[in-house]
Amino acid sequence: MASDPTERADTADSAIDSVSVLSEDSRRRMFTFIRRARRAVTRDEAAASVGISRKLAAFHLDKLVDAGLLRARYETPGGIRKVGRQPKVYEPTDAQITVSIPDRCHELLADLLLDAVLTEGADENATQAAMRTAEHRGLQLGEAARDETRPGRLGPERGLTACERLLDQYGYEPVRETPTQLRLRNCPFHPLAAKAPDLVCGMNHAFLSGYLHGLEVNGVQAVLTPEPGECCVRLGPSEPDRDGETAQDR
Repeated sequence: MASDPTERADTADSAIDSVSVLSEDSRRRMFTFIRRARRAVTRDEAAASVGISRKLAAFHLDKLVDAGLLRARYETPGGIRKVGRQPKVYEPTDAQITVSIPDRCHELLADLLLDAVLTEGADENATQAAMRTAEHRGLQLGEAARDETRPGRLGPERGLTACERLLDQYGYEPVRETPTQLRLRNCPFHPLAAKAPDLVCGMNHAFLSGYLHGLEVNGVQAVLTPEPGECCVRLGPSEPDRDGETAQDR
């Protein structure tokens, strides 16, 4: 799973590029043929599979290689060594293409739940383990972002600006309603959040709270405020305690 936000964004861009490459009919059919062959395929075989010339097939095959969907090498099919140059053969890579609009993060949720199952303690139930795991993952990402950017002390406005990078790259579609409040237009865990809102929304809240803590953002908290068609969490000003300070300012 791409846990780093930059890596995740690069993966999403790559997936979109791959889908674009496969939009051409002959190219898509050759890719399907090669995947199903379960062996290295020559240009001649790929061309014959869709009824086009070898030269045109070479053009399409090279596009698939550039997109990371195929890899190419020189090899004699069947392992029989012959005099002369070995033909170029193609086989699929391990690339998996997933494109979702709006963006979804089901792989993140699955990874967190798997971690929860594997690390569940004797003194906690499954839900508690899931919340702990989600908060810890958010904390790790926040600490990593802070180590990378070294932003110094982060008040509400600068803190939310720093948060927007992760939120955008994980598909939350953040919108700055006020200088100190972020509204998240997209739920990256939909429709699973609708199926188990207490669990999924709770993990989402824990994940974002952990991120704020790891990034050391002062005066901002993640608050559960479910809205139809949007994320269940908003980021806004922390409530003052009895002494007039926010809990995160201490």
